[in-house]
Amino acid sequence: MNRVSSRGPGGLLALLAALVAAPAARSDALSVVQMLRAGGCGGIVPIALPLHRNSSLDRLAEQWADRHSLAGAQGLRVHGPDEALIRQQRRAACRLVSSRDLSEVGIYHRGADTYLVLAPPSASSWSPPPATARGAPRAPAAASQAPAVLSRPPVNAPAAPSPTPATTPALAARALQLINEARARGAHCGPQSFGPAPPLTLSGTLASVALGHAADMAVHDYFEHQDLSGLSPADRVRAAGYQEKLVGENIAYGPKSVEEVVQGWLASPDHCENIMDPRFAQMGIGLAPGRASRRGLFWVQLLAEPRA
Repeated sequence: MNRVSSRGPGGLLALLAALVAAPAARSDALSVVQMLRAGGCGGIVPIALPLHRNSSLDRLAEQWADRHSLAGAQGLRVHGPDEALIRQQRRAACRLVSSRDLSEVGIYHRGADTYLVLAPPSASSWSPPPATARGAPRAPAAASQAPAVLSRPPVNAPAAPSPTPATTPALAARALQLINEARARGAHCGPQSFGPAPPLTLSGTLASVALGHAADMAVHDYFEHQDLSGLSPADRVRAAGYQEKLVGENIAYGPKSVEEVVQGWLASPDHCENIMDPRFAQMGIGLAPGRASRRGLFWVQLLAEPRA
């Protein structure tokens, strides 16, 4: 297990622990979009509420497939079975689908393609424009409406539940209790002994970034501190507006409860050192269910020393 440590502004303690993987499965395009919104686009934008299905936008999506105008809405075309396309196109579509200005969605399937149309709340009063015959020639969509591409599973693939942000406060409170109990006792982290450390407090910003990275790993099926756009934990914390002096991150895959994941981190010397470091004053924790080849839970704990 590798440990990277640095001191001072922008510092990072990067630690990881992997457990067992589970059988492969794929998720549908709308589930991926909902997960990206729940995770704040990998922790770099604010978390957004789930989109609501709108039958008028379903019809507009069908007409968009026939090259009709989107009339001010936003379009996303999902194509192909290759999971790698999610990673390749994620940055192009993520900020769009995570926008808090968009709250309605319409969906239309045709062959290997899925068309998603996203719009603000006023979409509920929309009526789609009259349709011409399917396949009638039309001018290509404008550049602002150019479709992004994500992968899509077979129609019968099961969809895993999205993480529920409403459950986060209770989970975070329990994690904080367990962590602070360990800090109050002191601990042996491998060969190194730590005396009692001051209690941590919860940070909503750190929790949001932790949830974002957990959801990002779950959607895109990877297990790393550095995300797919190359951002480190300290980068993600800084991008969320947190003024940090030192940042640490523990991640895990597989534990089914907060008690299990905290126990596992405390049993691992490197992770334990992160938890017991007296310089850290705040923490946030997030989790998300796996959606691709891994179906267990992804956990992220962020610890930070804020700037004075």
